[in-house]
Amino acid sequence: MPHTQAMKDTKDRMKKSVESFRQELGSIRTGRANAAILDNLDFEVYGSKMKLNQLGTVTVPDAHTIAVDLWDKTQIPLIEKTLRASALNINPTNDGRLIRIPIPPLTEERRRDLVKLASQYAEEAKVAVRNIRRQANDIIKQFQKDGVVPEDNAHRLSDDVQKWTDEHIREIDDVLKAKEADIMEV
Repeated sequence: MPHTQAMKDTKDRMKKSVESFRQELGSIRTGRANAAILDNLDFEVYGSKMKLNQLGTVTVPDAHTIAVDLWDKTQIPLIEKTLRASALNINPTNDGRLIRIPIPPLTEERRRDLVKLASQYAEEAKVAVRNIRRQANDIIKQFQKDGVVPEDNAHRLSDDVQKWTDEHIREIDDVLKAKEADIMEV
């Protein structure tokens, strides 16, 4: 049945929007060390762009430090320079074998800015979910018009899509609330 697959695709796309939102939030720095803030950085090594976790082991030894143990120690100066030049506003140091990235506590103003950014990401994710809902409802209407789905089934499918939309938006709100609490925690 084509409508069954369309509904499954709708639910999957909504889930992916929420997951994408979670990943975006992971890149927002909180007062605690979190290796995920480095996930969006690309490092120009060996003639190609690579992620840090492809070049070594990234660990969080304590709440205010990220440690990077590169497999190729000759790359330490290059990685350190790239980290320093990033928009993350960090100042890495190295002891010849390990890069340490101290994560300073956030100022109150910076915390508020990060909460605004997180809220902006949440709103974009909600818009994405609502767009998926609109597309799904358009598909349902088309199925009804083409005679693939009777009117009462079309209403039931529309109700299901609305229920999924509400669930995913509630999940986005819950994730945002947890991230805001994490950011504002001193």
